[in-house]
Amino acid sequence: MTYEKVLYSLENGVARIAMNDPATRNAGSAQMGEELFHAVTRASFEARAVVLTGEGKAFCSGANLGDAADMLADPRRDVGTLLDRHFNPVIVAMRDMAQPVVTAVRGAAAGVGAGLAMAGDLILCAESGFFLQAFRHVGLVPDGGSSWLLTRAVGRVRAMEMMLLGERLPAAKALEWGLVNRVVPDEDLDAAAMALAGELAQGPWSLRRIKQVAWAATDCTLEQALTNERLGQRDASRTEDFVEGVTAFSEKRSPVFKGR
Repeated sequence: MTYEKVLYSLENGVARIAMNDPATRNAGSAQMGEELFHAVTRASFEARAVVLTGEGKAFCSGANLGDAADMLADPRRDVGTLLDRHFNPVIVAMRDMAQPVVTAVRGAAAGVGAGLAMAGDLILCAESGFFLQAFRHVGLVPDGGSSWLLTRAVGRVRAMEMMLLGERLPAAKALEWGLVNRVVPDEDLDAAAMALAGELAQGPWSLRRIKQVAWAATDCTLEQALTNERLGQRDASRTEDFVEGVTAFSEKRSPVFKGR
């Protein structure tokens, strides 16, 4: 696929995927959704870690409502088709891929863009970054997984406030509420995201199991979590990286992991 709305690069095991429509502050269109899904799928084969970000002044300003303009005359219109076909598959692919995903938010992460940002395994935010559940302002409901992701990150009461009132959550408060991992100056965001992803890319094979059990734990019983951990430990202990980790510990040196 030739990318027009997405930038893709691969360096030292890190795939950098950037939404690239600065004129609309990276508003999510059908074309962007298709390209994002292709890029994320490509990274699942090529990379050991992923950075998802946006070019220009915003991460993603939400769905491009121009895509819905032609539907307005149809009383049976369904703007949810854009989600089914283009953006829900991206969210699921980000969760299901073995590689850890770092999302790097500058400016707006609004609407479906908030969902994409929150779907990261680690979330970095520039000081200019903010999250906005903008749906109420256009008579829609949360999408992009926001109702699930936001509620689990900040709790039902705070999530309900964001969704019902549609007010901006700035970077500092997002950090306070536990929605993001770190806040950095705008000029440092890209370097910080690549450095963090680079660290993950040099990590052991077991990072994929850590990701899997952590995501599963958000929606399973304690008994199932114990089973997931036990099975993950079995698989991780059979890897070359486990042997290297134990050997390096015994030899009092830093391990060199190969991701296998």
